[in-house]
Amino acid sequence: MERLSNTVKNLGFSQTFVMSNKVREMKANGIDVISLTLGEPDFDVPDNIKAAAKTAIDQNFSHYSPVPGFLELRKAIASKLKRDNDLDFAPTQICVSNGAKQAISNILYSILNAGDQVILPVPFWVSYEEMVKMAGGKSVLIPTTIESEFKMTAAQLEAAITPNTKALLFSSPCNPSGSYYTLEELREIANIIVKYPKITVISDEIYEYINYESKHASIAIFPEIKDQVAVINGMSKGFAMTGWRIGYSACPEWLAKACEKIQGQTTSGANTIAQQASITALQEDQSHYEYMTNEFKKRRDLTFKLMQEISGFKITLPKSAFYLFPDISHYIGKTLDGTFIKDGDDFSMFILEKAHVGSVGGTSFGSPECIRFSYAASQKDLVEAMRRIKELMDKFV
Repeated sequence: MERLSNTVKNLGFSQTFVMSNKVREMKANGIDVISLTLGEPDFDVPDNIKAAAKTAIDQNFSHYSPVPGFLELRKAIASKLKRDNDLDFAPTQICVSNGAKQAISNILYSILNAGDQVILPVPFWVSYEEMVKMAGGKSVLIPTTIESEFKMTAAQLEAAITPNTKALLFSSPCNPSGSYYTLEELREIANIIVKYPKITVISDEIYEYINYESKHASIAIFPEIKDQVAVINGMSKGFAMTGWRIGYSACPEWLAKACEKIQGQTTSGANTIAQQASITALQEDQSHYEYMTNEFKKRRDLTFKLMQEISGFKITLPKSAFYLFPDISHYIGKTLDGTFIKDGDDFSMFILEKAHVGSVGGTSFGSPECIRFSYAASQKDLVEAMRRIKELMDKFV
């Protein structure tokens, strides 16, 4: 441990992977566990995307790509942003990375100095706070409630801004809450941001296509702050390409160049085969992939209905992504079957050990009173998982 840096010593492990690894261990020991932990679609990659990857192999796309990605892919991304979001970005403003996580890290390393503050609305994706920490920044958390659909207000945002604020980082649609900001809500946030030209908004829109209620809105749509916004997206969620590791950022030219510089000194360009396949994915009529979102909506409705019947769970209907994020405050501070529950992490471990259902405690999302369930699983597994949890919790009514 003495040889490790202070950065590593102060860094936490991703709780989503901690719980998924625990599930794997239990399964390896012959325990019938239903895993609702990892946030990835359970669909296979669509055939047209797989065919494009095979063609890329046959055409020998086996050499380094430009650091920010092939020009043809960056043009395809720019076209997608215009087609789907009415956003105008040049290919030179786009940097293709090894997943959206690297795209966010590139930006944080590009803009943060030691002690700079990054505002994170709670709940946030587990890696945000740790990535800010790695880049030398400090997170400033804005609390939200289930009653507000876990969304901050513009007034809360302005109250959190200090002379040291360098960025606002949030996801919409949100992992883990499944909520999203409407165009009107984003306009109110933009009205605050425009007053502070040194603040960069990092808008993680990776769940854009998994939206059940209305068309996705990006905060970059407001021209008065467009030069302050970095849009993050990628291929993982909407195209079931999690393992292909293609994410991207679209941002002002000065920031795009900085991201290219950072990435050029770390990983260089992303996987060339996956880049070529992504061109095909983005250029296809997006209705080709709607079957996944349609199935997720059915699973959402099913799981929400069943979870409403579980004693002590307080939930709101998620409008996007593929997560349920119930508040389990009812059980915090209680001893259940000999186990003291101090937070959502304890509760998550409790139902894993007693009901054999994997979830993720809310502490690493900034909401220790909640737990996250992914419903990217079969309807059969979801029904059985909710049955097991209900049966367990009925003992403590």
